[in-house]
Amino acid sequence: MIRIGCSGWNYRHWRGPFYPEKLAQKHWFAFYADHFDTVEINNSFYRLPRPETVDAWRDQAPPGFCYAAKANRYLTQALKLKNGEEPMERMMASFRHFGPALGPILYQLPPNLTLNLDRLASFLALQPRGIVPVFEFRHPSWYVDSVYRLLDRHGASFCVHDMPGSASPRLATGRDVYVRFHGAKGKYRGRYPEKQLLDWAAWMSDQAQEGFTVWAYFNNDTEAHAIADARALKTMTS
Repeated sequence: MIRIGCSGWNYRHWRGPFYPEKLAQKHWFAFYADHFDTVEINNSFYRLPRPETVDAWRDQAPPGFCYAAKANRYLTQALKLKNGEEPMERMMASFRHFGPALGPILYQLPPNLTLNLDRLASFLALQPRGIVPVFEFRHPSWYVDSVYRLLDRHGASFCVHDMPGSASPRLATGRDVYVRFHGAKGKYRGRYPEKQLLDWAAWMSDQAQEGFTVWAYFNNDTEAHAIADARALKTMTS
């Protein structure tokens, strides 16, 4: 299975390029869900959503739609994967309200957190059963075989991404492949050339044939480039 979407859906500058000019904002999600079967929620990174907010997200989703939820930055940026038992329980108390609409949980590590295998191992041991944890490393020191093996043993996924300064290798761990496209011409901007998307489509299709579930999200929201690229990649992999 290959699921392709965007990192968020509630962008005012998508009115016109994607959302019809006269479509009320409260109907934007339904319009988005007519085109894509998944979305990555980023605002949970900045503020842990209340359970009733997650209930509303779950209830608005059509059958089969999945949310990838970004873990709260308190775990990753403030605690830097240390002493995570209580905040993990608090976050999951909210995220469990997604029910069957919950896809992977993305842990975006800060760029100043360098390789610490013991800390990662301890954090992986806290992961609840039944979820797909994904780790996006923002320091290149993490790109070593010992990290990949550790993630794989725990069934955790490696986030493949192209953030300038910390772009990752292209590989898979666990049972899921997770790809984030941050922009072809800088952070969160720039369309991806067709040739580049075709290359990604071929790799993602190969991973799906190997039995991985593939998740891919475009974060280049400027000028609705994410929408155009997600549509293009979706066509290439269908």
